[in-house]
Amino acid sequence: MRVILAEDSVLLRAGLTRLLTDGGFDVVDAVGDGEALLRSVAEHGPDLVVVDVRMPPTHTDEGIRAALAIRRLWPDVAILVLSQYVEERYATDLLSAATSSVGYLLKDRVARVGDFLDALRRVAAGGTALDPEVVSQLMVRRRPDPHARLTPRELEVLRLMAEGRSNNGIVDALGVSHSAVEKYVGNILAKLDLPPADSDHRRVLAVLKYLRR
Repeated sequence: MRVILAEDSVLLRAGLTRLLTDGGFDVVDAVGDGEALLRSVAEHGPDLVVVDVRMPPTHTDEGIRAALAIRRLWPDVAILVLSQYVEERYATDLLSAATSSVGYLLKDRVARVGDFLDALRRVAAGGTALDPEVVSQLMVRRRPDPHARLTPRELEVLRLMAEGRSNNGIVDALGVSHSAVEKYVGNILAKLDLPPADSDHRRVLAVLKYLRR
């Protein structure tokens, strides 16, 4: 099985190369940045790529963006992301682009070498290998926006609340009754999962949720 490693840490790159070689993999190249990874894949045509997320020059998301490019340009190449971080936006894109031959493991949570090598083989064979923490974070990210529960009128009321309008101000702006505004506000607080509490001002919390969308 032909493998390319992409890891900017020289020591970790050398260690992974030795580890995979001892495990029966043929490491055809080991590179330190995303652009070198793309060139190497084009040259060697590997079966599997193991790539870190944060690589030079900015050490932000070069590695996983390279992985997305590989998935687009060479869809038959299996990809295992091995990182300390969950880059949620790109991870979602990568895992949505294919349901096979893909993995995402966190370095600090790999407890046994044998399990890691098994994960590599599984991904290369068309399977998946996802750390439970990765799955958990992506599920939280993809949780439905509670604002989607609001009606257009309730969203309008919430927008006016965010502008600092009181109930009287909302009555004047919308030309509705006080009881109608009170009902809208109550519905908004309930739909945004803001139950009554002694210590928190729910109206402020609702506005904060709206502004953070």
